Amino acid sequence: MECPIINIIDYKENAEVLLNMQNREELIRKDVVDRVNIILNNIKERGDQALIEYTNKFDSTLINIKNICVTEEEIKYAYDKVDKKFLEAIYFAKKNIEEFHSKQKENSWIDTSKEEIMLGQIIRPLERVAIYVPGGTASYPSSVLMNAVPAKVAGVKEIVMITPPSKNGEINPNILVAADIAGVDKIYKIGGAQAVAAMAFGTKTIKKVDKIVGPGNIYVAMAKRSVYGHVDIDMIAGPSEILIIADKYANPKFIAADLMSQAEHDKIASAILVTNSLDIAKNVQLEIKNQIENLKRKEIIKSSLKNYGGILLVKDINEAINIANNIAPEHLELMVKNPFNILNEIKNAGSIFLGEFSPEPLGDYIAGPNHVLPTNGTARFFSPLSVEDFMKKSNFLCYSQNKLLNVKDKIVKLANTEGLTAHANSIKVRFE
Repeated sequence: MECPIINIIDYKENAEVLLNMQNREELIRKDVVDRVNIILNNIKERGDQALIEYTNKFDSTLINIKNICVTEEEIKYAYDKVDKKFLEAIYFAKKNIEEFHSKQKENSWIDTSKEEIMLGQIIRPLERVAIYVPGGTASYPSSVLMNAVPAKVAGVKEIVMITPPSKNGEINPNILVAADIAGVDKIYKIGGAQAVAAMAFGTKTIKKVDKIVGPGNIYVAMAKRSVYGHVDIDMIAGPSEILIIADKYANPKFIAADLMSQAEHDKIASAILVTNSLDIAKNVQLEIKNQIENLKRKEIIKSSLKNYGGILLVKDINEAINIANNIAPEHLELMVKNPFNILNEIKNAGSIFLGEFSPEPLGDYIAGPNHVLPTNGTARFFSPLSVEDFMKKSNFLCYSQNKLLNVKDKIVKLANTEGLTAHANSIKVRFE
């Protein structure tokens, strides 16, 4: 008998199976961290020279310090090479992403409700940020938009893009066009840990940034982790994941397609269906078998579904919700008759897709909400990339002499209790 591509598992009898599905490649690998730290230190000490050496070694021997930055002519040439329908889609997506993120922008505020006291907060954009975009054989213009547009909405003064060149020293034209449309100011043909280091520490040619965002391979992820503190970062993203909650009214064809849409990312991507319907489970199994033969990345999908995917049979939708909240998935689809009835019960998820006509790829590309999402259960405490990630806040306060006099004894008492007599003295000298 032929083995199914994805297994149906009775959750009541095999609750521990979720541990295997979640126990994917370790987020932190010591061997990678050691190699990354060598690269970081080399860039820190030798700057441009080391940056070009690593770029020539890992990406293209045609890159040098003179052509490391993309020119306006290269961008103009890229427009001639891209499909016009692609251009229409990018402009449409950018508009939706911009509109969604414009609603997130916060304003500075001041409170003068108490006489002779002024309190407030100043909210400013970061000065300079870098967005990392995977290169080589990969081409993800959608990632360019999702990282650059919120920064632009926030008012970041300079947005720099770093992306590895192909062997011939060029950047994918779709990436260049997306960057130009999104408002990226400067593009460097560098990638990997060496690019992260250049952004974090700066070189003679490249000015350091305040924050680095965007996805990359494990070397990029570990480099971002290592430079955190020198600069800010968005998050350390792991392999992609989707969890679908479905009841008996769901469409098995849609579910199968959506599971595979995430499984195709990576052999260690995770795609899980949780349902209380055996009929749905069996039909999804069959649909995956039928649909997969026409898919380009079917071998990756098969490996992902076999090792890190599954169909979990549960007693009811409440148990499915509990599982979802425990996993805290990057993407959560609610394929149930009345998804809004259970939306408020979802506590942990990066992005939630409601109903059978809101598939995950809709969010990946054009709906507007950001697709840079917390993975590996970090949706319990992390949020999607947003305009707020590109802002910083400063508090301010102003007291009159009389108002300080009113509270001086309390301040002195607290300071002395903590043994900080100079703090107390700072208050007392004003009234001696």
